[in-house]
Amino acid sequence: MNKIALKIKVLYKEMGKAEKRIADWLSNNTGEILPLSIVDLAEKCGCSEATIVRFAKRLGFSGYQELKISLAQETNSSSISTSITPDDTVSEIYDKVCNDIYCSLEMTKKVLDSKALMRACEKIMSAKRIVIFGLGNSASAALDASHKLLRVGLDACACSDNHMQMITASHLTEEDVVIAISHSGSSKDIVDALKIAKQSGATSISITNTGKSPIQKYSDILLYTSSEETKHNILALSSRIAQLSIINALYFYIVYHRSEKALDAIKETEQSLLSKKY
Repeated sequence: MNKIALKIKVLYKEMGKAEKRIADWLSNNTGEILPLSIVDLAEKCGCSEATIVRFAKRLGFSGYQELKISLAQETNSSSISTSITPDDTVSEIYDKVCNDIYCSLEMTKKVLDSKALMRACEKIMSAKRIVIFGLGNSASAALDASHKLLRVGLDACACSDNHMQMITASHLTEEDVVIAISHSGSSKDIVDALKIAKQSGATSISITNTGKSPIQKYSDILLYTSSEETKHNILALSSRIAQLSIINALYFYIVYHRSEKALDAIKETEQSLLSKKY
């Protein structure tokens, strides 16, 4: 995996115009940097030498020379593209899927608010009841969340039927928490159910992709992911893995901060499942 190229992809949105020209040139001219001096690269990218040094430091290098050597060493690495084409072999597709997941997780770390994550943990741990809403691709993430929360002894259930979501939302109280999972944040059924849950007094937590969306209006706590999924890539793993990484973080925090209650619940769960295994 070409780590430098992936890091450039992750940091691209944070770069200035001149730095983006450097990033674009490097992406389009793989393997051509080795013979170039910093002056040569500055001329090719239409920027100053200082900008190149700043670009190198943004990627974690001491300067241009270290960046150049590292890039040269990775010249023969596997493709860093995340765009799957009909000509790709199944191994190449697997590499691109891994690259896409890596980028999604790294970008999610940048947009996820640690204070919001902490508030979500506290609300979930103190809730009388927790319901998790998810439809389509997000239904599996909702089921995973309920599974984990049940294992630590919390009263949690996942709901992936739009009618049941509305019915459940209408019976929530101020003691309850609703977690809505929607990559787009624009699923009408999820937003409508979240609205009803809010009107019922429940605390609303949303796990959704960064950017403006209708779900924000009815969310007390927003936990953002960052994953690009469009057209054929809409069923990709990256958004779900980003969602699951947040759910796992919530789970592990709860395990270690509900003290003996969580550990006892996990032991009881494992004991009850022994009869289901050979």
